[in-house]
Amino acid sequence: MKTAVSAPPRKERSKSESSSSAEDETNRESGDTAKPSPTPTPTTGPESGGSPPENNSPNVAPPATIKPEELGGFSRQSAEIQQLIRTSLALTERNLTYKYGSADPTSGGMDCSGFIYYVLTNAGCKDVPRDAGGQYVWVRKSGNFRAVVGRSLESFEFGDLKPGDLLFWSGTYAVDREFPITHVMIYLGKQKPTGKPVMVGSTDGRTYDGIRRSGVSVFDFNLPSGKPNSGDPNMTARFEGYGSIPGFSEDRAASSSNADR
Repeated sequence: MKTAVSAPPRKERSKSESSSSAEDETNRESGDTAKPSPTPTPTTGPESGGSPPENNSPNVAPPATIKPEELGGFSRQSAEIQQLIRTSLALTERNLTYKYGSADPTSGGMDCSGFIYYVLTNAGCKDVPRDAGGQYVWVRKSGNFRAVVGRSLESFEFGDLKPGDLLFWSGTYAVDREFPITHVMIYLGKQKPTGKPVMVGSTDGRTYDGIRRSGVSVFDFNLPSGKPNSGDPNMTARFEGYGSIPGFSEDRAASSSNADR
């Protein structure tokens, strides 16, 4: 596929969210609409939509990275999905921070939907929405979305989950819009030899290997506990579901055992 070039960032609102356990870790994620520029420049401050992570604690470790070959069944994925994963993991090696309002790695950081936007547009995907809610609607309209009600990764609802799928959450911070999706990441599969499910993206406080991390990183794929967020008892994080990337939907038919997902 040909590399897509994006438009410049726009101003957005700031927002934050915190949680009460490792399962519903802090994840103040972007619902913004900024886009990376063809000749990127650092974007900081309120005019760019950027704001520093609220949970910039010394107890938060730097980003984690793994090699694609550490993922079970990686060699059996399509060439498109393999390249998507390689591109995503390459970003985890750049020590990028969580930077609200940024979809540009040259600025030193990215937010959750900015990471998705950057990776997919550079994979050649067309008309990729910039915000998490828009990305959710994009997948829903393609017919690729799988809703999840259960709170266990062992649920039959995850039977179609494949590497490269987009993962969606709501309730990680307060929003007022029709589809209140607030967080998105890319599912990587299961890591060898532990078999634990992992994902990649940008956040300011989820975990990898049980240790809280911030920035563009590999993370453990855990489901929220269902408990109210400690920072806002009126909010409860919820995993809404997953779906294959529009244009990559042929990969849903790829053969893969449950052990390699």
